[in-house]
Amino acid sequence: MSSGKVLASVLAGAAAGVILGILFAPDKGTETRRKIAEKGSDVADNVKSKYNDFADTISDKYDAAREKLSSLVAEGKDMGKDMVNQAKEKANAMKNDIRNPDPINS
Repeated sequence: MSSGKVLASVLAGAAAGVILGILFAPDKGTETRRKIAEKGSDVADNVKSKYNDFADTISDKYDAAREKLSSLVAEGKDMGKDMVNQAKEKANAMKNDIRNPDPINS
């Protein structure tokens, strides 16, 4: 089970427990409704906070992955340029060898 589902289940269970505890408490109706509203607000704030933390974590991981990918692409381009330059140098050396062969010592 993913951590998001576990977190949602825990929060839903906690909210249900709080609401049931308040509903069965021997208070006036107005007091019970006030407590429910307060607890609902607390739970909503907690969920928003957890969501924001999760979104920040995902955003940070996305940014890190994007930077790493950008670095790898730049490194690959540099390697490709080096390989092309080496191939050109070898081709030029072969061209020179063909045009100016070394005399064979006999």
